[in-house]
Amino acid sequence: MVAIQKKVSERLSKEIKRFQKILQTAHDRDVNESDTVTIITDMLHQVFGFDKYTDITSEQAIRGTYCDLAIKQDGKIKYLIEVKAIGLNLKENHLRQAVGYGANHGIPWVVLTNGINWEVYRIKFDRPISHDLVYTIDFSTLNPRKAEDQEKVFLICKEGLAKDAIEEFHDHVQSVNRFMIGAITLSEPVVNLIRRELKAICPGVKVTNEEIEGILSSEVLKRDVVNSESADEAMKRVSKGLKKKAKKKVKKKISTPVEETETPSID
Repeated sequence: MVAIQKKVSERLSKEIKRFQKILQTAHDRDVNESDTVTIITDMLHQVFGFDKYTDITSEQAIRGTYCDLAIKQDGKIKYLIEVKAIGLNLKENHLRQAVGYGANHGIPWVVLTNGINWEVYRIKFDRPISHDLVYTIDFSTLNPRKAEDQEKVFLICKEGLAKDAIEEFHDHVQSVNRFMIGAITLSEPVVNLIRRELKAICPGVKVTNEEIEGILSSEVLKRDVVNSESADEAMKRVSKGLKKKAKKKVKKKISTPVEETETPSID
């Protein structure tokens, strides 16, 4: 849970409620993309706490980036915002130009929104460049007073950026998910533990690590947790972590001095 200052919480509670009405009216009128950009600029100022004249920049200010808005602090662009008309459904291909610009200029965060729906993406600077959907906000269903709903908005607020809240949230999402837990479950230390416990409970039963891994993969864990791109990435992270842990253990063992035993004297 992110700690939100009382002043910020009060602002979120008031402004989320106010803009829910504004967004509903705009949706009913089916306003165009240009008018949606105007509303979102006001939201970035009133709800998210950014200064309209120093923190929010437009396409012209970032030299034809093909992205509608961007948040700038200390002279650096923190995240790009791709805006679509309020009546349009958001699609991943709407991100293409913004992700391309972000990748070329080292800007990791992109927000895609139509005012009501907000999708927050993290660019992965791999080859080829890709991106992950980190979380979403549906402004129409937010409870302005609910701490959990305020937190979703706070992550990309001015105050949230100052605390690196979105980075911490992303790290948590990357580490605490079904793919990581699945990969840890299939790791050698855990499989060894399961085998030892089975032997302790059923002394006469012979079981191998391979048999346990097979049951976990095919009967216990869901298919996408074991066989998917995300599962492969999680496996690599767990394997890397275990190797690092083993190296530290060996290094500690080597650096720990061996206590000398006294040679008994012969009278």
